[in-house]
Amino acid sequence: MTAPDAPRPDAPALDAPAALSADSPRRTEPPSKLAVIGAGAVGSSVAYAALLRGTARTIALYDVNRTRAHGEVLDLAHGSPLASGATVIGGGDISAVADADVVVITAGAAQKPGQTRLDLAGTNVGILRTLMPQLLEQAPDAVYILVTNPVDVLTVAASRIAGLPAGRVFGSGTVLDTSRLRWKLAQALEVAPSSVHATIIGEHGDSEFGLWSTATVGQVPLRQWRSAAGTCDFTDEILDALSYEVSRAAYEVIAGKGATNLAIGVSAARIVEAVLHDERAVLPVSSVLDGVHGISGVAMSLPSIVGRSGVIRTLDVPLDERERTLLHASADALRTVQEGLGI
Repeated sequence: MTAPDAPRPDAPALDAPAALSADSPRRTEPPSKLAVIGAGAVGSSVAYAALLRGTARTIALYDVNRTRAHGEVLDLAHGSPLASGATVIGGGDISAVADADVVVITAGAAQKPGQTRLDLAGTNVGILRTLMPQLLEQAPDAVYILVTNPVDVLTVAASRIAGLPAGRVFGSGTVLDTSRLRWKLAQALEVAPSSVHATIIGEHGDSEFGLWSTATVGQVPLRQWRSAAGTCDFTDEILDALSYEVSRAAYEVIAGKGATNLAIGVSAARIVEAVLHDERAVLPVSSVLDGVHGISGVAMSLPSIVGRSGVIRTLDVPLDERERTLLHASADALRTVQEGLGI
């Protein structure tokens, strides 16, 4: 969340429905409301992606920086008639969040060049302790999705602060990391990304890794893929290098442009759609584990069924011995951070 500016009265919220152009899609789904907390680069990108994709009928954007939030709301609303026609409201008054179906939390200190996601933990947990009670007062029935980093640690903190039923608070996890992986594999294989079925699991961060034992290209196991010349393209060394490149991808983007925001905006909008439309889509989101693969008390990404109530079930996906070792090492790294923060 950006720093607050000098206090002044809120600018009027843009709460009138945006006009639909003649060729805009006609909606038949029930009313839905998405609230995005934080109008910085990530929050505004989530709202923008949701506006373009038609994720929700109403998009509310809130930030303690009234001027920034008002400017982002105006900018989004001006384009709404040319996009999904969603109503865009918000500003510096938290009441804009009232009765939201889904709340996406992007507020927090931004990741700086050379800084790991876990370095952000202390500051952003403190922000959550103040923010979550206010959000719950406005939207007690919402599903809460954490995007702020370190997302796994903050998901545990938010779950404990909120005291909501399991699954109603979860993190965006490795949905974006998985998209990065599928994009890289598709480029190497010269196939469509939609034909690549591979997932990044574990921490959304340096200890994440590819779930190679069950990865496929079409119906072909990835490790059995052969190039046109008939050679195997994916040795363990190459797969390890791919996992490493994906885990470092955010740092490369940050070094180039100062922040990662566009792809996470699309990823978050996709997760919100799975909730609002009760899709029961299988996505690698981060939720607090309770005995899955012998791990409890930390939030990590594993393929999970996502629907109207949030995370409906975390799947007990098969792991080979090496993957099980890596998953437990990832859990231990997160647990160490949580213990240091008293979570």
